[in-house]
Amino acid sequence: MSHDTGTTAGPAGTPESPAPYGTGPGSSPGPSTRKRVRIHHLRELKQRGEPWPMLTAYDTYSARLFDDAGIPVLLVGDSAANTVYGYESSLPVTVEEMLPLVRAVTRSVTTSLVVADLPFGSYQASVEQAVTTSARFMKEGRAHAVKLEGGRRLAPHVEAVTGAGVPVMGHIGFTPQSEHNLGGYRVQGRGASGDALIADALALQDAGAFAVVMEMVPAEIAKQITHELHVPTVGIGAGPDCDAQVLVWQDMAGLRPGRVPRFVKQYADLAGTLTTAAKAFADDVRGGTFPAPEHTFH
Repeated sequence: MSHDTGTTAGPAGTPESPAPYGTGPGSSPGPSTRKRVRIHHLRELKQRGEPWPMLTAYDTYSARLFDDAGIPVLLVGDSAANTVYGYESSLPVTVEEMLPLVRAVTRSVTTSLVVADLPFGSYQASVEQAVTTSARFMKEGRAHAVKLEGGRRLAPHVEAVTGAGVPVMGHIGFTPQSEHNLGGYRVQGRGASGDALIADALALQDAGAFAVVMEMVPAEIAKQITHELHVPTVGIGAGPDCDAQVLVWQDMAGLRPGRVPRFVKQYADLAGTLTTAAKAFADDVRGGTFPAPEHTFH
């Protein structure tokens, strides 16, 4: 049984047919002519006032497609807890569950900058724990940067991780890993708490974060923070004035069942497309029309 990432070879060693079970990143048509996205490129986009997109990715096919589509930053989010592993929240996912997904994504892209989420419980205990976990994601996962949740309290962690040579993306506003402490999925930064959110953003920047995600934040506060920071802001439910926007790709592409959050725009109906395809396949098998002669070896 062959698991090559390209094609199977005939007697003379020439490609004969596609390898079974799909192909890995080695089957790409050739090296990209685009350069690898680096952190300074994101700063330059902010300086020029050019907004940029960011999507989650957890596997080789989605990562490669988004890389080819020109998405400059891919996040291997702890949302994999929901989208990959079927947990009810992001809290249960572990470092050991996240690392294989990070490796799959980084192996599959040629230009996108890959950011790995640090799971709940893997960095909050101490500065030393944050550095150790971040180093694992860089060494074992081959990530280009890490992301952690929290404001001023996590500034020492961010400073230590960046000091160890690991780029850090911050995350403030609604932080899913703190959903129980925040009282559920609620907008953060309204009223007097807006000043605290601004202080959190500035503290992360001063600690060395190269970007700050703002989730479920009033648009006016997000606009003010974006104006005050010299590093890019990434919005998710934070209005149109952030330097970048991020969505979970299954939400964006219509693969998520049920109602999606208010801040999500669906650009496709992959759930409908896959359901239709699966039913058509099942009908062909039950009706004896698949496999047909053209799918059969003799």
